[in-house]
Amino acid sequence: MTPGHDRSRPDGRLRLSELLRGHRLAAGLTQAELAARAGIGVRTVRDLERGRSARPQRTTIDLLADALGLTGDARRAVLAAARPAPPGGPDPAGDPDAPVASLPAARQLAVTGATTTGTGTPIALPQPVTLIGRDRDVAEVAALLAADRAVVSLVGLAGVGKSALALSVAYAAAADHPGGVAGVLVGEGSEAGDVLAAALAVLGVNRPADLACRLADRPALLLVDAVERAPEAVAEALRVLLAAAPTLRVLITGRRPAGLPGELVRPVAPLDVPPAGVTPADPAELARWPATALFAARLAQARPEPPTPAELPALAALVRRLGGLPLAIELMAARGRILDVTELLDRYGDRVLDLATGGRPGWEPAARAAEPVTLREAVATSYRLLAPEERAALRRLAAFRNRWSVELGEELLADGGPRHDALPLLDRLRELGLLSIRGTGPFRFRLLDAVRDFATEQAAGEGELAAIRHRHALVITGLVLRTAPELVGADLTGTVRRLDEVTSDIIAALGHAAEHDPLTALRLAAALPRWWRLRGRDVSGRRWLRRLLADPRTADARPLLRAWAMTGAARLAAEHAAELEELPAARAALAIFQAEGEVTGELSARSVLCTLLPAAGAHDEARAQGEAVLDLASRHGRVREMAVAHHHLTWHDLRVGDLSGARRRLAAVDRLAAECGEQRLRVLVRADLAEVTRLEGRYVDAVAQGRRAAAALAELGDPGHRRRVLGTVGLALAEAGRADEALAVVAELRPFRGAPGQRGPVGDPAGSGRSRRPEDAVCALIEGHLALRRGDREAAAEWFAAAAHAAAGARDRRDAIEALVGLAATTADVAVLERLDRARRSTGVSLVTREEELLYALVAARPRA
Repeated sequence: MTPGHDRSRPDGRLRLSELLRGHRLAAGLTQAELAARAGIGVRTVRDLERGRSARPQRTTIDLLADALGLTGDARRAVLAAARPAPPGGPDPAGDPDAPVASLPAARQLAVTGATTTGTGTPIALPQPVTLIGRDRDVAEVAALLAADRAVVSLVGLAGVGKSALALSVAYAAAADHPGGVAGVLVGEGSEAGDVLAAALAVLGVNRPADLACRLADRPALLLVDAVERAPEAVAEALRVLLAAAPTLRVLITGRRPAGLPGELVRPVAPLDVPPAGVTPADPAELARWPATALFAARLAQARPEPPTPAELPALAALVRRLGGLPLAIELMAARGRILDVTELLDRYGDRVLDLATGGRPGWEPAARAAEPVTLREAVATSYRLLAPEERAALRRLAAFRNRWSVELGEELLADGGPRHDALPLLDRLRELGLLSIRGTGPFRFRLLDAVRDFATEQAAGEGELAAIRHRHALVITGLVLRTAPELVGADLTGTVRRLDEVTSDIIAALGHAAEHDPLTALRLAAALPRWWRLRGRDVSGRRWLRRLLADPRTADARPLLRAWAMTGAARLAAEHAAELEELPAARAALAIFQAEGEVTGELSARSVLCTLLPAAGAHDEARAQGEAVLDLASRHGRVREMAVAHHHLTWHDLRVGDLSGARRRLAAVDRLAAECGEQRLRVLVRADLAEVTRLEGRYVDAVAQGRRAAAALAELGDPGHRRRVLGTVGLALAEAGRADEALAVVAELRPFRGAPGQRGPVGDPAGSGRSRRPEDAVCALIEGHLALRRGDREAAAEWFAAAAHAAAGARDRRDAIEALVGLAATTADVAVLERLDRARRSTGVSLVTREEELLYALVAARPRA
């Protein structure tokens, strides 16, 4: 007879609480001893015997039945009591897949069955899933455990892959832990006794005192998952275990550490995503970034076709918006059954925080059956672990769009007051997996995308967003004002890269300040023209400056600030053939600088005028401005400005055909640039020497010099000057008859090349061309010289005519003269010769020897009518 048979339910069957208590007493076990045998929490046994659980988990009942040694009718009776069947319904006790429920799931500790690895190490864990992009993480964490780190904690957001990483580490480290590898899953509200009992059970002992004997000085590994559910209980239990077994190693996962002495906290970062502006060229390149590789792998499970080339930009953008979170990526890719990647980005790109994670990702089955939560709720869980002042700081730091330095973070948090050490806060954010730290440079801190979006929402809810963004604009403006002066000199490349790091923050600061604080926006924009020019953003940069200068709210700005802004706009205009539009502003800026006695501004404005005036045909005035810069710079000992002045004056030597004088002046530029550490000017000297060499007719040398200069300019990031030196290379190749190489240069300068008569940038010999960019004139000149080399005088004439049209009004009138020389030589048209003569007189451009020889030779060879 079963103990406790005198109590029954209305249906005649005994209650589970009485059955369980009776069998336990018959076995002579205490509740704690039964819990230890079953590998569950003692609280679970206590609550079951008190009847506080109506539908316990099937796994729990099986563990208890095994621990009590129940078989046959006795076991079936316990299972039936645990699963009361509805009238006429099936018996859930016989269904191994019946829903799991007893105590709230948060109060249970799940333990898996044991397997054995090839090394003989017992592992009480399920097989790990295949990870993408985590090989280094697995190796590093396994190495930490092998190096006798007693406790290693993997922390991070929900869905970042902590549990999956821990499982892979456990298997990778199995050979180093012959005492066994096992794991427990912590439930919310668990007590230290629950954690301790479950850990002892999976490690194969009943008491902590027995653990050292069982391990026999062999290392063992215990995985404790979801520590954030009961961190104090976990810490207390682990202290007992570690004291009892010095060779025990513990790998913890959770959204926060356990807080044990000597605990090594290792945040689990999201997967690497393609940087902004980088898009894989084909599906095979996806594997370069783990986040895109994971998306492609999971997308392949949702649809048979791989991502198309048209989908790749959206794919890269989507994984960036998902912040590289593996679970979010997998869930988004699953939606690929219905939508293509571009549609996924359009539909979910602005609301990734609403993406449901499908429950807590864990290695125990019951965990994966939890209620779905959104990424917003997942981040909120970690956010609530912060103290109020830490939350306020996080909301401020969310203003940064990309990576930032400690100093920038402290400046933003100071809000204009004294700075405080931000390192404890950053360490806390890193500890919770909210902060990413990459690289070794100053700009290596970044909030995860989902965290930044969530914190921004919280700031808006607190009514802080406008003030935070204004403070951010002031901080970024201060950074740019401190950095911009270094855009000249020896550290040019490093300075440009520092500004590149905060590109998205500069854009955000400009956008906010332009609407709410235009004076700050004007200060910021006025400091950026050199950087904009070096990064090929001359059109958008000039647009910002013109907009802010025209804003009535900046009319009362300091005259010097407006003068610098006008000079910057004029400097950028020269990069896209808009010199004439900014010439009045450059003159006005010069007058302001002179009136204010601002020598640096005067030198800058005069240098800009040296660039703008040739486009207006004012060559003599341009030369006079260059000489004025040289004189002023010499009087004030400004070595760099002296080099710049000589560089401007070199063009006038070329204009009058004084190639020897140009070489001497370029040598002076190189000497002065070396003296002041101005590497960029030295590269420009090499580019100009390539043009001089070409004009001398030494095409092989010109190609070699030009290619070296183009490579150096590409490294410096100066697209405007690089295009010009590529034009020199292309012309030298064409004149040397190296057609294939010359056409490759044309393809690089102009994405498509139309034949004469076709619609295209320069393919319009009738003269109605729609573009007059400098590279259009150069491309047409290259085509003209190639046509001449193959003896097609008619095609050559059409290309030279197109080049003359494209060069009209351009800053470098030598292109126009060279085009007219080619046109006159191929047509022997008196009208063209007269046009060439007028152009030479108006510009003061003299023909060089090779141009005269070409003109006379081809005209002489032309059959007379």
